[in-house]
Amino acid sequence: MGKTIARNKKAFHDYTIEDKYEAGIALKGSEVKALRLGYGSLVDGYALIANGECMLINFAIPKIAHASYMNHVEGRQKKLLLHKSEIRKLEVATQQKGYTLVPLEVYFNDDNRVKVKIGLGKGKAHHDKRKAAKDADAKRDIERVMKR
Repeated sequence: MGKTIARNKKAFHDYTIEDKYEAGIALKGSEVKALRLGYGSLVDGYALIANGECMLINFAIPKIAHASYMNHVEGRQKKLLLHKSEIRKLEVATQQKGYTLVPLEVYFNDDNRVKVKIGLGKGKAHHDKRKAAKDADAKRDIERVMKR
């Protein structure tokens, strides 16, 4: 895997990720320039399936001044490039109660193409989040003791 542009750290806190998919993304030239500079944020980002297409929403790529007069629109939805069979499978899964598509990471792969890793996640309840934090603390304490 190549250079990571953005990670959604909050996704693993808020969701139990059951499946992961790698998707291409349809971008404009100025968006790719901004991503090469390291701009881009997945905070509040999500994906949904509409009209047989998977769309990434709220993936913030700010405008850059030196792009050109053909700069991109900041709040536009971006199309995720997946196989039809994957889209159908995700569509069926997201129609179940509590499941959603969460963008986990945006990165440049080895061929220098922008890829998005999305996860099929089920929302965690408040008590599940507390239990996960408690387990992580216990694991950290055990590793600290074992290191000595």
